Amino acid sequence: MALVYKLQAFSSFSVSAQNYNKVTSLITNPICSLHYKSSPFTEKHSIERYQRDRWLYQNQVELSQYQSSSCSLSSESESIREDDIALQLPELKKLLEVLKKKRESCCGNDGDGEKCGPGNVFLVGTGPGDPELLTLKAVKVVQKADILLYDRLVSNDVLELVGPDARLLYVGKTAGYHSRTQEEIHELLLSFAEAGATVVRLKGGDPLVFGRGGEEMDFLQQQGIQVKVIPGITSASGIAAELGIPLTHRGVANSVRFLTGHSRNGGTDPLFVAESSADPDSTLVVYMGLSTLPALALKLMQHGLPANTPAAAVERGTTPQQRMPFKIITQVFAELNDLADKVAREELVSPTLIIIGKVVALSPLWPLPSKEASCLMEVLYLKPLLNRLLLLMVLIHKKQDECSKGSCTVLCLTSLVSNSEQSIMMHGCDENLSDRSLT
Repeated sequence: MALVYKLQAFSSFSVSAQNYNKVTSLITNPICSLHYKSSPFTEKHSIERYQRDRWLYQNQVELSQYQSSSCSLSSESESIREDDIALQLPELKKLLEVLKKKRESCCGNDGDGEKCGPGNVFLVGTGPGDPELLTLKAVKVVQKADILLYDRLVSNDVLELVGPDARLLYVGKTAGYHSRTQEEIHELLLSFAEAGATVVRLKGGDPLVFGRGGEEMDFLQQQGIQVKVIPGITSASGIAAELGIPLTHRGVANSVRFLTGHSRNGGTDPLFVAESSADPDSTLVVYMGLSTLPALALKLMQHGLPANTPAAAVERGTTPQQRMPFKIITQVFAELNDLADKVAREELVSPTLIIIGKVVALSPLWPLPSKEASCLMEVLYLKPLLNRLLLLMVLIHKKQDECSKGSCTVLCLTSLVSNSEQSIMMHGCDENLSDRSLT
């Protein structure tokens, strides 16, 4: 099995006493959990993670030992990661052997496990965090799994649905700390599948939308492993619905585009932003864009997106933490040129989704004064209507000789156009608002 050979290489790791104490203190000492801001997800060294994956450490850790008041790991994150993996190896090996024997026992009395095919791997999307947004198929698969490899953005509430006999293994990534590399995740999935297990790979949102699900699927299929994908509600859809933002809207936005704000090379510079991304008639949804938001907003404006384009940033959308009392800010509405500053001022944290486009102003949470917002709605709807009416008037003029009632119709249409324009003026729209809303 692929991972067994990989594990032998890891066996040479020697776990330092200092790092061993640090890792085990996280497993046994609830005090450490106080160092983390309340989160609906699995943070890298949270007590919830180590309690959930306790089976991996049961031979190394006694609950009465290793009391420590320090949880600081940032200065040695890579050595801590390697030591953490080394601590897990004995139980991972045992589990692989148990799964292999279980498969052999189900393949006939001859015990020839080679006659049995490998297990299946399910890539399951868990949505943005609210367990009620899971599909029925996802719930069924999660409850029948032998082992589940889960990411950071799989919410704690979703993990409560896992069957009592299943094993959970955290493989999450966050800025500055990857509990497993992508290559190690590939090998884990392959090894458990080769052992005959029903393997579930849990991912936040949808596994094929910025989830690297395509890479895992491609790797496993090349090894002869059957992969089934169970889609999830991607964060763009779930969070936009929560805020009352239609991602597309007739006469306002005729398309939607998903962008990654994550820089492949790290740092604060976003990936290449095409000029076509700055389309005022399209909605942009930016994933993983919190750290690169200032540069991203600047590039969009340089490419021609109006500075006053409505925008929103939402932290931990659809979870109870997003719905906290208003004194705790978890969402920011602002025009594009002000968004980065307001997000920084409110100290939003990852995961934060960013939505940019005129549709944001359609949300009942958009903070413009009611009179100005009403005017904006009027302009957005009436501009395409007026254009159509004017075109129709031209056509009727051309057909006047053939239509005896053409002149009457023209008068009626002219009156309607005039009334519409007067309606906008009566709302008190200033010229600047009308101009920028129509661009």
